[in-house]
Amino acid sequence: MNWLITGGCGFIGTNLIKILIEKENTNIRIIDNLSVGQKDDLKSVCDFMEITVDECDRPISGVQLLAGDIMDESLALKVTQGADCIVHLAANTGVGPSVEDPRQDCLTNVIGILNYLEAARMNKVKRFVFASSGAPVGEVNPPIHEEMAPHPVSPYGASKLAGEGYCSAYAQTFGVETIALRFGNVYGPGSNHKSSVVGKFIRKVLKGETLEIYGDGSQTRDFIYIADLVEAIIRAATAEGISGEIFQIATNSETTLNQLTRIMTRSFQDLGKEMPEINHVDPRLGDVKRNFSDVSKANNLLGWKQSTTLPEGMKATIEWFLAQS
Repeated sequence: MNWLITGGCGFIGTNLIKILIEKENTNIRIIDNLSVGQKDDLKSVCDFMEITVDECDRPISGVQLLAGDIMDESLALKVTQGADCIVHLAANTGVGPSVEDPRQDCLTNVIGILNYLEAARMNKVKRFVFASSGAPVGEVNPPIHEEMAPHPVSPYGASKLAGEGYCSAYAQTFGVETIALRFGNVYGPGSNHKSSVVGKFIRKVLKGETLEIYGDGSQTRDFIYIADLVEAIIRAATAEGISGEIFQIATNSETTLNQLTRIMTRSFQDLGKEMPEINHVDPRLGDVKRNFSDVSKANNLLGWKQSTTLPEGMKATIEWFLAQS
């Protein structure tokens, strides 16, 4: 199977590639602008060859990296040649950046996915897996499920909803087998560049810096370990009869940020480290209060379920960060 992974040098991409290269007859091409994930991040999980645009018409072989931007429409048409499946991970991520610059969030997340869906159509790529989020649904009484009417709160949620809409359109009009995966809050080894709460807090603890929680810490999220998420991506890329579907990929478990910091504290203490002071600051614009997912659809149609508990995953994540320091 020939894979094209956008944003493949990032946290999710490198963890996905680490698993894929263990499979026989697997070839991977990566497109990444290297604004977050770097070549060294990819090098930490596999050997790869850098290629140029002119080499895109050659067969995908081994692991190939092309440094480029998903906003480049002509590049999308070239780099996707020969791919059996596109996994679209590259995006402007997170609520905060989308609130600061809604236009850039829209351009990256909407035009970016449109470029690669159109490339999939033109190059007859069979399967397209889109990394979405629970953000399109907005402020609702959880658990979130796929049949809820979306009402995004943040520009980030709006741009991810647009991506889901384009996936539906390309599945129904052009026959591209699209699958949108609404990821929970992903954490785990390799998240040293990630700006979401687990990675950010661990980095601050290791530097001895004060932790900041927006609001009173009662807001909830659904934290999913990276290895479980990667398994869901692979199943979405290969399962039959799921074109045009959306899946919640999370743990069906609601965790407050206060509970998260207590789990993190115990994990650090077990490893001989003390937590710094925790301050509560004003709530952040665009954040939803409660968020966790009903994952029964993914259980039933993908045959997938998460297997890592939050304490287990937290310990493994902290150990990875400590090994890098």
